[in-house]
Amino acid sequence: MDLAIDLLNPLESSEKRSHKLKRLVQSPNSFFMDVKCSGCFNITTVFSHAQTVVICGGCATVLSQPTGGKARLTEGCSFRRKQN
Repeated sequence: MDLAIDLLNPLESSEKRSHKLKRLVQSPNSFFMDVKCSGCFNITTVFSHAQTVVICGGCATVLSQPTGGKARLTEGCSFRRKQN
């Protein structure tokens, strides 16, 4: 009896699509990120699922706005995912 998929070594693409609790190793969908302001080039740490408006400390520009899930970054802002 052969299985159609390998249960011990799932594909990375199928792991990302599955629910965070039904993955082989449970991991959250959220992360922290460094956001660079397009005006003053200040770097601010923002949560990916922030529920409040995040404002730049240097020039008071809005960096991200909350949506129902992930926060939406304003145009011109660049970000990188923080590692641990």
